[in-house]
Amino acid sequence: MKALLLENIHPDATRILEGEGIEVETRKGALDEDELIAALDGVQLLGIRSKTRLTRRVLEAHPQLIAAGAFSIGTNQIDLEAAAEHSVVVFNAPYSNTRSVVELAIGEIIAMARHLGDHNRMMHDGVWNKTAKGSHEVRGRTLGIVGYGNVGSQLSVLAEALGMHVYFYDVVDRMAIGNAVRCRTLEELLETVETVSIHVDGRPENANLFDRETIAMMRPRSLLINLSRGHVVDHEALREAIESGHIAGAAVDVFPNEPKKMGDPFESVLRGLDNVILTPHIGGSTAEAQEGIGRFVAGKFRDYLSSGSTYMSVNLPEIQLAPVSDGVRLLHLHRNEPNVLARVNTLLGAAGANIDSQQLATSGNIGYAVTDCSNGVPSEVIDQLRDLDATMRLTVLGGADRR
Repeated sequence: MKALLLENIHPDATRILEGEGIEVETRKGALDEDELIAALDGVQLLGIRSKTRLTRRVLEAHPQLIAAGAFSIGTNQIDLEAAAEHSVVVFNAPYSNTRSVVELAIGEIIAMARHLGDHNRMMHDGVWNKTAKGSHEVRGRTLGIVGYGNVGSQLSVLAEALGMHVYFYDVVDRMAIGNAVRCRTLEELLETVETVSIHVDGRPENANLFDRETIAMMRPRSLLINLSRGHVVDHEALREAIESGHIAGAAVDVFPNEPKKMGDPFESVLRGLDNVILTPHIGGSTAEAQEGIGRFVAGKFRDYLSSGSTYMSVNLPEIQLAPVSDGVRLLHLHRNEPNVLARVNTLLGAAGANIDSQQLATSGNIGYAVTDCSNGVPSEVIDQLRDLDATMRLTVLGGADRR
């Protein structure tokens, strides 16, 4: 078995996979669609970060692919529906870099409130400008969090610890943590707070969530932080708001079009503006976060290969499984149709297979049945199971015919 890991995934992922006897190829940069199709020959496991896209066309070209990992929080770079249709399980790392993103947000809130970027630039230019004008403590100020998931809720906790008053808005009914106040609408939040931090996902509905109209709703001289997705903020509109003075500062870590690899030129209409912090998509780029992500997703690969566990998969039914201890385990991905499990069990029963345990989970159009048989399963029955009309993929762990 072979794995391809792209975009500088932490070497711990390689060590974990090689420890399972898997051949691992690593590459530093991202690949476009045609490059990825060429690179995936003979590959069963794919690991990417944010810039490589796993599309339906790539999946159709490589039916041997069995698992893909987004070594990041987001999965919008992967066609999850197409991956499910091709029986490719997808894992991500929803928690491993949460703290790193939150700490960057806190640091940027303080940096913008104190104009640290501008003061640093002037000092390097030989200008001594010791002044308190325009500089503020963050204690007592209001922070609005748009998107109150894993990152947004943890930011809420740390911001309160700094003495900030926290408000949040989310389309999902989230429980407020600490003294945070839920706003019923985005407009209500923007009219209330002085600093806005965006932490939404990459779904198409969030494109240009902050456009000219939304930015105009913000209080004059507000601060804006976007560590979520590049397409969420209209950068032309943001530049106009900063140049007009309506927005006092911004911190942007994600961009609609980002360079594919280190050293490529970077262009943005936000370059050169005062009190604007631009960072190269490093929200989760700490040593601790990248190590955690590498270990987490590689561990999910290992668990799926050794036991069939799909726990925390983002596109297939979830079943949490212990390693196979004895006998045979059948992993049956199938279309979610009536009587599939009955047909599976009829074939197993006719062959005299002793079913020790069986689990079934469904999600949308996909079903996942896991069957443990202590006395083995004849190879001809394996073939019959694969030939069922509803079968998408059948994987056998352990020796099939033990009689």
